[in-house]
Amino acid sequence: MKNAVHFGAGNIGRGFIGKLLADADVAVTFADVDAPLIDQLSHKQEYKVKVVGTDCQIDTVTHVTAVNSASEDVIDRLVHTDLVTTAVGPNVLDLIAKTIATGITKRFAANNQAPLNIIACENMVRGTTHLKGEVYKHLDASLHAQADELVGFVDSAVDRIVPPAEAANDDPLEVTVESFSEWIVDEQQFKGEVPDISGMEKTDNLMAFVERKLFTLNTGHCITAYLGCLKGHRTIREAIEDPQIYAEVKQAMQESGEVLIQRYGFDRDLHNAYIDKILGRFANPYLVDEVDRVGRQPIRKLGANDRLVKPLLGTIEYGTENKTLLKGIAAALKYTNATDPQAIELQQTLKDTGIKQTLAQYTGLDQQSKEVSQIEAIYNQL
Repeated sequence: MKNAVHFGAGNIGRGFIGKLLADADVAVTFADVDAPLIDQLSHKQEYKVKVVGTDCQIDTVTHVTAVNSASEDVIDRLVHTDLVTTAVGPNVLDLIAKTIATGITKRFAANNQAPLNIIACENMVRGTTHLKGEVYKHLDASLHAQADELVGFVDSAVDRIVPPAEAANDDPLEVTVESFSEWIVDEQQFKGEVPDISGMEKTDNLMAFVERKLFTLNTGHCITAYLGCLKGHRTIREAIEDPQIYAEVKQAMQESGEVLIQRYGFDRDLHNAYIDKILGRFANPYLVDEVDRVGRQPIRKLGANDRLVKPLLGTIEYGTENKTLLKGIAAALKYTNATDPQAIELQQTLKDTGIKQTLAQYTGLDQQSKEVSQIEAIYNQL
């Protein structure tokens, strides 16, 4: 049996990657800093996943255990594991890099010459390549050549909606996920044998799938949230069932989709079917996903390489329609949330410096560009 250490025992870790690995007969050790969660996982060594699509089924994930990611236990696991995966969020990747570097160092000291593959399963472009750079900062330079030979840093694209668990549920380990999932990995980056895991698709053209997911699911999801917030909707489902929002979100995804069709040669009919499938996922009656969860961290989402501005830059590059993407960006600027530091900072910056300078600061767009003027005009109408 193969072994995996998975950093991040939260809902996505348990409901998505951990489940796929365990279903493929991989022995999974979760690593996390949440002590009560780790205690329960290591004690029970199983948990339930409610999978919801057109119907609802409950699966039990078994042969799992857990260790504290700040402990020596996780280092010992890294010495002997075959695979490392993460679902910790982009901001936490840098924090676990030192732990992974320490594990690789001890692994080499123990003369373990077996290949190790590391896959960051995060909502970020080339997240594993980023993680590699951080790991190498903590890895002695004398070990870099050996790591280049034996450690594969495999980029991936992941897609599954995993909302927060319902508080009413008395089982803290149970997690709800949608039936749809997509985990695509860059097969060219593995060292040694590529593991055969059902639900993990291999490709030699990862960026096409990274951008397809970013420009479609992520773009549509956050625009649904920001337009939903403006109209007082509480959940993504409520928002997407609003006919006006549905039409605008679909139009935005078609605008970003045109970039993908131009850039990667995607089949137009197949891509339109993919858009329709995602719109159906947003309306899943079993998923209670609040607009405030999806809208959080608007500054990150307004970044030049993220879900709003990157597709917009593509429409500028190819000279294609973008009016609804511009509206999505304007709606993001309107997002307020007293519990989200980024939302608070964004509103303060707008107040202090105005719309054009705020856009230039956070998106990298030229203050003098026609797109910035258009976003300002839409913002003032919203």
